[in-house]
Amino acid sequence: MEGTLDQNPAPRECSDGACPVPSVVERYYTRWYKADLKGRQFEDHCVLQHSNRICVVTLAETHPALQPGVEIQEVDFQISAACSRLHNRVSGKAKRGGQFLTELAPLCRLRCSNGEQYSIYSCIRGKLVEVNERLLDMPRLLQEKPCGEGYIAVVLPKLEESKTITQCLLSVEEYSQLLRHRAQENTDPTG
Repeated sequence: MEGTLDQNPAPRECSDGACPVPSVVERYYTRWYKADLKGRQFEDHCVLQHSNRICVVTLAETHPALQPGVEIQEVDFQISAACSRLHNRVSGKAKRGGQFLTELAPLCRLRCSNGEQYSIYSCIRGKLVEVNERLLDMPRLLQEKPCGEGYIAVVLPKLEESKTITQCLLSVEEYSQLLRHRAQENTDPTG
């Protein structure tokens, strides 16, 4: 997975400054969002769905752990005494042996410098292909490059569910509308 995603969501310019070149994420992935996960306001997640149906789970840029002044100090993939996402092993094209995840299956926990802790969830059903073990030694990658080297996990939905997994997620347009609504609520003196 390393090096396959590009952090920069905005189009870049060609060396002559004339033609914008879309990033890898823009070209091959569709962004989906899950807002206020488990009823926790602003704890938004992002799912990048590749055209081959594989999904990359990361944090939405508005997640509290990614806000200025907050530092992610630890990423812990130990979900319970009996379950560690680090013990996930897959083999073959069908990714046999991968842990099966539901939409609300925890992937990891984040511990931040402000004392806050956040559980990060799968957001989609499927087999866990891998978790980003680099986050164990470099949790800052999640803040610096959440849609690149700082991704959290890769999940492969069932073939028969691959077209419907995004029904409970927000498109970029829907998520932008939600963010505008949130901003309006924060500036509305009556609300």
